[in-house]
Amino acid sequence: MAVRFTLVRALSAGFLGFGLMGAVSNADNWKKHVIHEGVRTLTAVAGDFTGDGRVDVIADGGKQTRLFVAPDWDLVVIDDHPEISHYIHSELFDVDNDGDLDYIGARYNPGLIVWLENPGGYHGSAKKERGSWKRRIADDRVHGIHGLIRGDVDGDGQMDLLATSAQAKPPHAESLAWLRIPDEPRSDSMWDLFPFAVGDAPGLTHYLGVGDVDGDGRLDAATGAKGGPTATSKGEWFAWWKSDPSAKGRWVKQMISDQEPGATNIHPVQVNGDGVMDFIASRGHGNGVVWFEGPNWERREIDSTIKEPHCLVAIDLDLDGDVDAATCAFGDQEAVWYENDGEGKFTRHQIAENQESYDLRACDLDGDGDLDLLVAGRDSNNVVWFENPVLP
Repeated sequence: MAVRFTLVRALSAGFLGFGLMGAVSNADNWKKHVIHEGVRTLTAVAGDFTGDGRVDVIADGGKQTRLFVAPDWDLVVIDDHPEISHYIHSELFDVDNDGDLDYIGARYNPGLIVWLENPGGYHGSAKKERGSWKRRIADDRVHGIHGLIRGDVDGDGQMDLLATSAQAKPPHAESLAWLRIPDEPRSDSMWDLFPFAVGDAPGLTHYLGVGDVDGDGRLDAATGAKGGPTATSKGEWFAWWKSDPSAKGRWVKQMISDQEPGATNIHPVQVNGDGVMDFIASRGHGNGVVWFEGPNWERREIDSTIKEPHCLVAIDLDLDGDVDAATCAFGDQEAVWYENDGEGKFTRHQIAENQESYDLRACDLDGDGDLDLLVAGRDSNNVVWFENPVLP
């Protein structure tokens, strides 16, 4: 089975403004599946970690990292970390090129990025010794790591990692950086670090989006900064950074909008089929989901009133060839998806009520060929997934 997943690292109610066509409540019958309950969870990722062709889930569980093995979600504690209260965000890819998926987790402050080496050898069984995934430090030099995202930054065919450094704390205050895996990742040496937004990402940045925004063949990056009373610098903006030709130098900041209170999530995608890159974004510490039409970044409202849509995915959920969006808002405690008509007009569909979230991923959890939604329920104290009804 081909495993499809995205980070991408997600978007709900009322009069929705320009760009949204009507509202549909519970029209789609997304079925809720509970993976685990009873633990505050900030981040969860999905992939075939055991090599049996099924999509498993790894989730932060307070002072533990937990693997839930499909199809019955058998619980395996893969790492105990009493000195780390929780990981705020996570990623997954094959760090050591041994053919299986490894796990990457980030602590917010003081900053810490770790990777857990998949021991392999599951052969379809969830039985493994507790803590058998070896933990190694990838970085402890960036502080305020709220967002991680993977991508091949330097074009060498190997996956790299991008991270926010949101705190006004040296050595890389209010910056963004990317990390390259060393030649011998099991050597316990930290990863090569390349700050690219050097001191020009103030105001408490959150999640990252990546893509070739300007069509030059190189991976660019975008983020949002929430601002507000806890920020020591001005935030409330969305921006993207044009990558340096060598990838290792300073990238050039391009402001998208500086009037975005609570800005958190942004992804470069083509919304309206004109061949020009756009952005879909959410204000997860404020209200609203929007898209910015390229090349001049004119704001188009998708949902102006949804409260605290702290997570966002932007991907084709109904398999009609255009990019849709979805969120689970912790303010409204509601999961919704927005259906794109291909021209940038969105119809709102409710997925579920009474579900809070911090992190949202799109992934084919049941192997039927469409993308489901995996939710890390922070104050709902659960990990759940919603089954996409597009394909039976």
